[in-house]
Amino acid sequence: MLRTSTGGAGHGTASAGGRAMSIGTVLVQLRDEFPEVTISKIRFLEAEGLIEPQRTPSGYRKFSSGDVERLAQVLRMQRDHYLPLKVIRGHLDALARGENVALPASGGQRDLGDGTWDSDPGRATAARIGRSELLVAAEVTEGQLDEWESYGLISATPEGAYDAEMVTVARLVADLGRFGLEPRHLRAMRAAADREAGLVEQVVAPLRRHRNPQTRAHAEATAKELAELSVRLHSALVQTALGIRLH
Repeated sequence: MLRTSTGGAGHGTASAGGRAMSIGTVLVQLRDEFPEVTISKIRFLEAEGLIEPQRTPSGYRKFSSGDVERLAQVLRMQRDHYLPLKVIRGHLDALARGENVALPASGGQRDLGDGTWDSDPGRATAARIGRSELLVAAEVTEGQLDEWESYGLISATPEGAYDAEMVTVARLVADLGRFGLEPRHLRAMRAAADREAGLVEQVVAPLRRHRNPQTRAHAEATAKELAELSVRLHSALVQTALGIRLH
């Protein structure tokens, strides 16, 4: 489990008794806080120079607890602040030099230049972000986003905003694209996700209609837990089908 504590750009340090860890072990440690993380994502962040794990003579990656903490910091900056990798790298370099790093506050606030942050309704909110924020956070082009929207992989609200989760979707679609998987190939995944969401809705719908406010609040927690379990099951089934061994 990824143990956390407050302070700095991250909240803790993962460890495995001080021993070097395989990429599979790292994945397991990160999954509690970052259920969407994948081995491909970790390898991509390595390729982008965000982490530099050691290699065994046979070529296997070996991660230190510091590597895992750095990974967690990167993932938190992406998830909580929608920062592109270039900006994240700069923040991490500054932290390594012992400098204080001010991150943009969650909820789409803007830097006033004096160390404080002010709300800007034209920017991202805690739940929604604008098109420009999505493009920057996911590091994709207008053309890519237009194509993904045409296939239903990314969708905006009627007001033209995007749920913050769309950043993760866009990054994953981009990652898959590097392996030659085009949007038309991913429509089946979208359809499967919609079916899974429908199953979750069937379970929580009676709770959401309940007169007791606490029961209705419990419905949201239940939906989140079911969604996380569904993601883990899907990942396990795909890995089993492919006979993947994590190294």
